[in-house]
Amino acid sequence: MGRKKTKEQEALTCRIETRINTKKFAELEMILKQSQYKDMSKLIRSILYDRKIKIYTQDQTLNNLMEELAKLRTQIKAIGVNINQMTKLFNTYPEIHRKEFYAKIAFEKHLGIEDKIERLLSIISKLSQKWLSE
Repeated sequence: MGRKKTKEQEALTCRIETRINTKKFAELEMILKQSQYKDMSKLIRSILYDRKIKIYTQDQTLNNLMEELAKLRTQIKAIGVNINQMTKLFNTYPEIHRKEFYAKIAFEKHLGIEDKIERLLSIISKLSQKWLSE
């Protein structure tokens, strides 16, 4: 099945050629790399037709921070799962000695989560200072 025929008033039939200096070309290439466009002609056409051009930027300094946040999230989740398992075992057995044993293990796991929460809160405070400062 072929593609639909373009309307005559929308067809791109007129060709324009121009020359620009190296500085302007480098600027256009930078915009092209950061935009959603794949080739220069589409970018220039959008500029000529006065369309909005979205430029995507990425803060490279946040990459390590985001990796650390993801790592902390998985560690905290794993500790939470372990605490839930200990709580289930605690509630399963009626003997006092077993309850004390599982309560002690769950408490130790809970203590292990404090460092991770402190690190998480410090990262969040740094991010809030960066993004919420006026």
